[in-house]
Amino acid sequence: MSEILRFQDWSDPVPPGDRELVSKLPEDDEGRPPLLFVPGMGHGAWAFAEHWLAHAAARGFPAHAVTPRAGGDLRAQAHDVVQTAAALPRRTVLIGHGTGGRVVARALGRYPARAAVLVAPVLDGWAALGSALKANPAGTVPALFGGRLTFSARQLFGTALPAEEAAAHLERIGARPRAELFGRDTLPDPVGDPPTLVVGSPDDRVVGRPALDRAATRYGGAPLLFPGMGHYLMLETSWQEPIDAILDWLQKN
Repeated sequence: MSEILRFQDWSDPVPPGDRELVSKLPEDDEGRPPLLFVPGMGHGAWAFAEHWLAHAAARGFPAHAVTPRAGGDLRAQAHDVVQTAAALPRRTVLIGHGTGGRVVARALGRYPARAAVLVAPVLDGWAALGSALKANPAGTVPALFGGRLTFSARQLFGTALPAEEAAAHLERIGARPRAELFGRDTLPDPVGDPPTLVVGSPDDRVVGRPALDRAATRYGGAPLLFPGMGHYLMLETSWQEPIDAILDWLQKN
């Protein structure tokens, strides 16, 4: 698969595109690897800027969140991630959420990441589609015919998040998914075999426990689970728990 991707990049290169980068840097540079957070469909760098970027920087990690080009396919978005990571001063840790986890998985076939973290990753579009139809059929069916995919608070967040906060986030979340997201990918083997962690919640209504287990098995481990949280771990009331666990894991690896 990696050879196919490299040939395609040579024969049909991804054109330049605009991407947003939001950064929070530690007060003192201790030489720790940069973190590059990659959002999934329906949200952007803002979702990490709410809590995780500043918290990671406070713990000594240069923290960046990229919003890949709007409307780009998975190959173009992976290209944006690789280009952004390559421009950072040290080998970077790639952290992808939702379909951003799928983008990171593709980018790992081209970029020798220091490590990778897949947060509630949507690696199997069919499984995610089935979960969406079960949890929120009215908001999901229009997307099957080119319409907008809309979400409910129950679908994305745990019960501990105040209703007004969930509503404010929902106003910023939504997209028209490309057809390729509904299928399954043959993901490339990561270059350099970086340590890879899968993080999620057994109560996630987008990425269920079986999908988390499959993703973790794909990368040779077990998922790190946070019960009671929803799909958007970085926006929950207890957002600090998963990011601290991720940073602790990075320090050990």
